[in-house]
Amino acid sequence: MKHKAINFNEKLNSFSEHWKPKVIAEMNDYQFKLVKLQGDFIWHEHADTDETFIVIEGSLRIDLPDREVTLGKGEMFVVPKGTQHKPYAEKETMVMVIEPKGVVNTGDGDTSEITAENDQWI
Repeated sequence: MKHKAINFNEKLNSFSEHWKPKVIAEMNDYQFKLVKLQGDFIWHEHADTDETFIVIEGSLRIDLPDREVTLGKGEMFVVPKGTQHKPYAEKETMVMVIEPKGVVNTGDGDTSEITAENDQWI
């Protein structure tokens, strides 16, 4: 296995679709994913794991049942396990998501047309 630095901009420039996380690295059982977000996502939750959002470029609002959290470039937020949340980005926003392998982007419920395929590496 070759070990080399991972350039976020190169990876982000390699795809254009929104709401489809791409794996760039793994550490133990966790995956580091880059994703482009724009518009509204769906309310969902992950019963067994926290989910970390790190904004690389743009602005992300994470709606929670009792409040909203707005993140700018260079900021992060950890959504606690079992917490319903809904990401929203008015303009295209680049985000790193850190979560265990196998986590479904639309949560623990039924899958739909916006459910991303897991383990998509770039």
